[in-house]
Amino acid sequence: MALDPNPQNGQKKLLLVLGAMLAITVIIGIIASIASP
Repeated sequence: MALDPNPQNGQKKLLLVLGAMLAITVIIGIIASIASP
């Protein structure tokens, strides 16, 4: 089963952006929990 590379690349890029946003949110949450007294 051959997949068309164009939609796959677009989806990969979207997942990468969403993953980066999620990672940043988690990192900010961790920093906030550490920084809070």
